[in-house]
Amino acid sequence: MEKKTLKKYDKKQSNGLKEQNEYIPLVRKFEPDDNLVVQQIFYEGLMEMVPDTAFRRLRHHPESLWLYAAMTVISLVITKCWWVIGVLPASVMCLRYFYSRRVIHGYLRRAMNTDMGNIEKFYMKPPGSCFWVAVLEGKVVGTVAAVGQQEESGGAVVLQRMSVDQRYRKCGVGVALGRKVLEFAAHYGYSSVILGTTAYAPAAHRLYQHLGFCCVGVTNGYATPGGRKSLLEQIFYRVRHHHYSIDVQNISNGHQLQ
Repeated sequence: MEKKTLKKYDKKQSNGLKEQNEYIPLVRKFEPDDNLVVQQIFYEGLMEMVPDTAFRRLRHHPESLWLYAAMTVISLVITKCWWVIGVLPASVMCLRYFYSRRVIHGYLRRAMNTDMGNIEKFYMKPPGSCFWVAVLEGKVVGTVAAVGQQEESGGAVVLQRMSVDQRYRKCGVGVALGRKVLEFAAHYGYSSVILGTTAYAPAAHRLYQHLGFCCVGVTNGYATPGGRKSLLEQIFYRVRHHHYSIDVQNISNGHQLQ
């Protein structure tokens, strides 16, 4: 039964994906039985962002680095204690981790209380919306959603809830999910697909660029939904929100999706 859900992977179209991977995922619409595994993939993907925002990507926020340096110097001048140089940076890192985790947990709670808590209601029933899962080796390994915003000029589809099981990355899952959204938008006559991401991982941005998206803006100090927006949170939690867009009016007969 599992073999029916798999298709041979064309190595000529891998474009940097692992060539030893013999299969591409099957992308199908969400079913109620997928709910638990979909929520688990979503949760794990969000939790990966905690150390990224707290530690690994701090260099992307020089304004924060200058602020922390100034805090250290001022504390040293006031206290005249050299141990402040070691204690204060360590305290800053702990606070960054605490607030990153708190904000992301707040975002998770918000999502679970709305769309991710009832995917059938929010994505499968309304016209112009859909939720897909990627199946590889008989397992659900990735998710993506599309929400249409109809306007007189053709409107746009918002690509969201893109997440791939960490064990199945670099297997073409993200590409397959992204193409499904592009096909959906082209089929229903939308003019563009847009998305926003706070991901710092270069692989995520390479995926969107590979699909044809262009970065059209960056919001530094983005206010993550679910956050409390306190002063300490603004000091110790900062992310960049990248805005991507692609014109799908020229996508016909799969020419740009090969």
